[in-house]
Parts: sequence; C-alpha cells; structure tokens
Amino acid sequence: MGADTVVDAEKVEDLLEAARYDDIDDLKSLASDGISLDSRDSQGRTALHMAAANGHMTIVEYLISEGVDINALNAENNAPLHWACLNGRVEVVKSLILAGASLSLLNRYERTPMDEAIGAEKMEIIDAINTTVAQMELANTSVT
Repeated sequence: MGADTVVDAEKVEDLLEAARYDDIDDLKSLASDGISLDSRDSQGRTALHMAAANGHMTIVEYLISEGVDINALNAENNAPLHWACLNGRVEVVKSLILAGASLSLLNRYERTPMDEAIGAEKMEIIDAINTTVAQMELANTSVT
C-alpha cells in the first residue's frame, strides 16, 4: 500500500467515526477535503451504515441529501436499512424507505431488513415499515 492509501484509509475511518458519533461538522469537513461520503472501510461499512445503526437522523438526512448509495452493502451484505431495523431506529427506517432503500435486499444470512426487525422483536420497526410503505403506495410511489 502506498502512503496515499494509508492516509485515505485513516480519513475513511475518521469519516465513519464522525457518522458513528454524530459529528456532522467533522463529517462535512472530511467531505469538503475530498473524502467521498460513499467511502467504505475494510468491512465494507459506509458512513450511512454507522449513522443508521446509531439513529443519528441529522447525519442520515444529510447523507441522503448528498446522494450516497442508500443500498450500499457491507461485507456481510447488510445495507444501512438492515442495521437500522436491527437496532430499532424507527425514524431512520422511515427516512431510508422514503429515500428509496430496498426492503428486499438479503444479507449473507438471507434475511431482509424486515426479517432482522422480526428476529430482534422490534415491533415498532415492523409497524414503521408497514406504515411507511402504505404511505408511499397511497402517494402512488413505486416500492421495490
């Protein structure tokens, strides 16, 4: 690995840490330094994975508005929506679905985001998914 690769890997770690700990200023600063908001760490995780898992709505909304890959898969084929469902992040789940996150993606355990919510007994997530999907259908938006 060249010196640039090491620097980039550190910057990607910084980006994911900013998303994980809800530091929007640091996140925006790294982005303005040229670090892609879609950057992945060695496990394939993105800033959106971290923000979604931890329920950081400001960062989730910012990343969505910046056009990041909402269905990015990590090394275990989990999308940010899988993590939000697993961790019971109701508002994040609604935002991701409204932004076009796929409900049919299978992780390496062949589980969809809804399967993860059911497995973790997150009834509020199951309700949020169903309500959000119904709202979108009423609004005549296609849901995958």
